[in-house]
Order: sequence, then C-alpha cells, then structure tokens
Amino acid sequence: MAVKVLVVDDSSFFRRRVSEIINGDPRLEVIDCAVNGKEAVEKAAKLKPDVITMDIEMPVMDGITAVREIMRTNPTPILMFSSLTHDGAKATLDALDAGALDFLPKKFEDIARNRDEAVGLLQQRVSEIARKRSFMRRPAVTSTPVTSSTSTATSPSSIARPASTRPLAGSTPNTAPVARSASTGGRFKATGKRYQLTAIGTSTGGPVALQKVLSALPANFPMPILLIQHMPSTFTAAFAQRLNGLCEISVKEAQDGEPLKAGTAYLAPGGMQMMIDGRPGSTRVKIIDGGDRMNYKPCVDVTFGSAANVYGDKVLSMVLTGMGADGRDGARMLKQQGSTVWAQDEDSCVVYGMPQAVAKAGISTEDLPLDRIAERILVELNLV
Repeated sequence: MAVKVLVVDDSSFFRRRVSEIINGDPRLEVIDCAVNGKEAVEKAAKLKPDVITMDIEMPVMDGITAVREIMRTNPTPILMFSSLTHDGAKATLDALDAGALDFLPKKFEDIARNRDEAVGLLQQRVSEIARKRSFMRRPAVTSTPVTSSTSTATSPSSIARPASTRPLAGSTPNTAPVARSASTGGRFKATGKRYQLTAIGTSTGGPVALQKVLSALPANFPMPILLIQHMPSTFTAAFAQRLNGLCEISVKEAQDGEPLKAGTAYLAPGGMQMMIDGRPGSTRVKIIDGGDRMNYKPCVDVTFGSAANVYGDKVLSMVLTGMGADGRDGARMLKQQGSTVWAQDEDSCVVYGMPQAVAKAGISTEDLPLDRIAERILVELNLV
C-alpha cells in the first residue's frame, strides 16, 4: 500500500511541483493538498495521512502553529520546507521543536547537483519518515524514572534546566529495552574507562536528539564535546545559539584554531569539515573546506577519525538518529583505538540508518534509547 501524503503550501506552483515529485514514486501517493495551516489541521484529522509536507510561512495559520496542533491532535510525521536564511533556520528549528521530524530547503538546487538527485532525495525523505507513523500514534506510556547505580535520587532531568527547556514533541517515551551490555536490573554501571573527549554524530532527527541529550548535562561537564550534525551552513550558527540558551554547558559553532575546553560543545559548521589538531590537553579545532568528494559536509567519519588519531582510547562517542551510514567508518577507527562507541536504538530514532550501520557492523557496545543517553553518559563519567 502506498504511503499517503498531504501536501501543504500556499503556493499553487510549489504544491504542484511537490505533488508531481511524490507521485512519481510508486511507493508514495499525494491524497490531497492544503493551502494554509488551518486547512492542514482539518485535513490531517479527516484524511489521516501517513506523512505531511509543510511550508512554514502561510496565511490564516502558519506552519509552526499547524505542526504543534497536528502533533497534539493527530500525531503525524511531518517534513518541513524551509528557506536557507537565518530567519528560515530559526523558524525551521521552531518547527522541529513543535514536532516536525525533518526539513528540506524549498530551493531543491541548494541541496542537489541536478533535478534527478533532488527528486530522489525528496522521495527518500518522505519514505523514511513514513516509517515512524505507527510509532508516533502509539498511546503514551508513563514509566517510573530509572536511577543510576551510583545515585538513587539524581536523574538527568534534575540536572537540566527544565524552566528553559521546552518539551520535545518528537521525543520518545522511555519504554525501549535497556542497553544490551551496561546495565543490570535497569541500572547503568560505569565501565571505569577514562575519557578526555566526547563526540556525537547525527543527521535526520538530530536537532531534537541533541537538544534532549545536551540539555541534561551539567555545567561542570569535564571534557569538550564535538557535535557533527548534517545541516546546511546557514543553520548551524542558529542551532548552536539555540542549544547554548537551553543548556548548562556552553554550545557554539566551532571556529578554526580555537582551543578545545571542558564544558563546551563545538558544533561543526555546515558545508565544512571539523577536525582536531594537537595532543590531548592541548588540542585545537581545525575547520577545512568540505570539498566535492565527500557526500556529507560536515561528515561524522572525518571528525571521528580525527578524534581517534589524536585521543586514541580516550573518546566517548555516540552515533544518533540519521539517514545513511556516515559515522560507521569513523566509529570503527575509534573502536580500533580502544575508545567507546554507543548507538541510539531503533525505536527512538527518527531514521535508524546511521546507528544501525554502526550496530550491524558490531562496532557499538551499547544500543541506547534517546531518553536514557544523557543518564548513561553521567553514570559513565561518575557525575551522578
């Protein structure tokens, strides 16, 4: 049965263009269109589409408000279309906060070298997020928070700043299985390893996942954090600024030549590659041109490989939700050096591509639900 898609945009030209592309894939079918957010909410309730594509700026009701209302009444995977501007980036991040799962630029030429590539990318994104529709519509399950083996009173949520961190509509209930190798009776145990760097790679679904994890880390986090998120260059500065306002740690877009400091997360700039130079205790960020040979700019493999070369067995790394297999080769290099690699589990991923590649290759030692990754980090580093 074809994936049913509702296309929402106030431009008749764009509705027609998107509909033609989606209907060009036999796995997909546009069942209707809406011209504003209010109509989208109504048709989402009536037609129960499997996926919705949504514009941000529309009359009557904007896309962000529509996403929030749809997620409240009829949770549905939503793909946003955004302009690649600073304001467009902020609005897109608001839409992801509201519950949208992914986004694409409205100008397809900004993300593809030719029309065929753009068509395939849109079709692939719709197909991928459609896989989350049944999970999003499960009834919410309330579970008792699980404490760590070193503390019975402290959890990640008590360390984060709940007043400034908004609920994440796309977050997953804490119902996934416990990590496969590091907990007993639901309680995590530290492995006793020593670390000097944390590195996290992610793509589709990553902005929400990173916000969930980083907002639960304390200001005295004892090492620098490298963040590699597949994201356009116009988005990374706005995303880093948003995370910085929501987290106790400092978060910034990485700049070439700056030293790595404990308690600071460095987000790789879009369109570039982030590496590190030096030796443990005296390392600097190295930002280089993305080049044409790499599919991803920034690329998780590049940063992870650089971390493996400099820090050896002293890296705590994670591969979170995302499409494709970026991070697998870099994670393999880290593991060969003796560093730790974890992967997000399938149920809590928006797209189980990157973590699956790492898990299937036997590289990750633990598969963790998103809601427990921060807790697992704190236990591993003896911070609780």
